[in-house]
Amino acid sequence: MTRTHRSRLWLSSASLGLFMLSSSGIAAPVAPHYPSSIGKGEGQLNIIAWEGYAQPEWVKPFEKETGCRVNAKYAGSSDEMVALMRQGGGSQYDLVSASGDASLRLIYGGIVQPVNVKLIPDYENFLPELQSPPNNTINGIHYGISYEWGPNVLLYNTDKVSPEPTSWAAIYSEQYKGRITVPDNPIQIADAALYLMAHKPELGIKDPYELTRKQLDAAVALLKKQRPLIKKYWALASDEIELFKNGDVVIGAAWPYQTNALKAAGTPVADTVPEEGATGWSDTWMLSAKAKHPNCAYKWMRYASTPMVQAQQAIYFGETPANKKACSVMNKLEPGSCQKYHLDAPASYFDKIKFWKTPRKQCSDGRNNCTSISQWQQAWQSVMQ
Repeated sequence: MTRTHRSRLWLSSASLGLFMLSSSGIAAPVAPHYPSSIGKGEGQLNIIAWEGYAQPEWVKPFEKETGCRVNAKYAGSSDEMVALMRQGGGSQYDLVSASGDASLRLIYGGIVQPVNVKLIPDYENFLPELQSPPNNTINGIHYGISYEWGPNVLLYNTDKVSPEPTSWAAIYSEQYKGRITVPDNPIQIADAALYLMAHKPELGIKDPYELTRKQLDAAVALLKKQRPLIKKYWALASDEIELFKNGDVVIGAAWPYQTNALKAAGTPVADTVPEEGATGWSDTWMLSAKAKHPNCAYKWMRYASTPMVQAQQAIYFGETPANKKACSVMNKLEPGSCQKYHLDAPASYFDKIKFWKTPRKQCSDGRNNCTSISQWQQAWQSVMQ
């Protein structure tokens, strides 16, 4: 059997789905059929990624090395990523850099397929927390390769906002009315819930992604109160960058990527993780169940897992690699950056970040009174009205 035929058979079996219903009616993964090796690249690779995840600095060397031309589509939210991955019956894109609030939807929706981590040499160098995290691994089956991670931050103009804000209360304050921006994303509800955890403990919120109807309503009420204060909700990171550059906003919720881009452009900004803590992302490269270019996809996952690429990505975006060996490379590229982005921090730092995850009706403690992602989406629409 030729390598091409073997690849086609593998994709065919993957597209049949890898879940079966248990006696409880809950989908459970079954043993997958992994490729045993990476074959010749198919000449191109179509990916969906967060803005700043497919920069020429590391994409062009990959294309030269593998012959796989990368076509990148940037998405502004996890909802958009899920929608895009469903396009063309799931065959339009090969890979997606999914965050935790999308990954389980992609897995249980049969949109992505398991990957063979044995084909990724640097996998063994990943932080232990990111080798088999709950956002991409179910019953020991890996549905992707962890990539980068980090906190969502409070971004502010240092000339216009003084003293330095120490609480998320700043983006709910009349003080900055008409000069605030936050993401146009249902997962923003978790940021409101995180704030309420600290300021309204009587609500009993223990996890900002596991909200009862009453707790969800409280978070939505806070966001509706915030609505008249917002100058604009941003979809892409570049939207927020322009808002700060033009002086339209002076404070908002952001990623470190925006901070880096604005500083490079000479805009007086800084960011902070406020006293209430922060939500955050832990991203995974996930392979479409109907990928047309699986060999190029595996070559990308292998390449993107190396210390050099992870270090370049981390410094450019302002995030932290999954690969521990990226630390020394980061410090060579930018002295002190390994410590700056906490790759050498103890596990307790990682544990402080409330990483995005898909809201589900079933709470982690087994109760069934939590609210689902669809309820969050509906709630967000009510905020936007």
